[in-house]
Amino acid sequence: MSDRNKKNPTKSKLPLVLSLVVFGIVVLLYFVWPGFNNFLNEAYTVLTSGDNNRISNWVSQYGFWAPFVILLLMIVQMFLFVIPSALIMIVCVLAYGPIWGSLLSLLGIFIASTLAYWIAHYVGSSAIESLIGPKSAKKISFYVKNYGFWAVIVARISPLLSNDGISFVAGLVKMGYRKFISATFLGILPLILAIGWFGQDFHKLKTGLIWISGFSLLSLLAYIGWDKKNQSRG
Repeated sequence: MSDRNKKNPTKSKLPLVLSLVVFGIVVLLYFVWPGFNNFLNEAYTVLTSGDNNRISNWVSQYGFWAPFVILLLMIVQMFLFVIPSALIMIVCVLAYGPIWGSLLSLLGIFIASTLAYWIAHYVGSSAIESLIGPKSAKKISFYVKNYGFWAVIVARISPLLSNDGISFVAGLVKMGYRKFISATFLGILPLILAIGWFGQDFHKLKTGLIWISGFSLLSLLAYIGWDKKNQSRG
């Protein structure tokens, strides 16, 4: 029994160590390598331009390294909330088509969500509140604590909600990782499929995302209403 207790802390720290190593490398490169700094600044300018063709051409110029550039952008995007994660998924589809673009998006979401979850799992509330804001953290924490699995699904499926904030808060409130990542995949899959299907037609994609967001929000509100009704009866 004592041996297990001695081993568990080391094993439990492994996800944190890996997450901090990746995050630390990105931060270090930003400050010590001017080329990397310029790359991120250029990426920010291009991704916030709203020009899909410009974004697609910018990513394609990296050739073999383009998929790694996209994965890196998804990690960095966790801390740049002005760049929606859905936009980078659209870039994947425009650059690699609906199938490979969707798979690359799914991989990027998995890596970014896992890093955000484990960092928040250990660093504490003050650091996360300073990142996403105390009001947002409090609001998201309420829904994750009370409607955990379904709250994550709705946050993931709706591009109008904070995809990244939900990852940090899920780790902050110590939601089970398997439960969190399962809800993440279930929620993000319809969104990725919609982007893969309509990605080449921006107007149809915009309409589809609005319908998905509306349906997901109404579903969560209906579930909350049903849950409160059951609680009042109990």
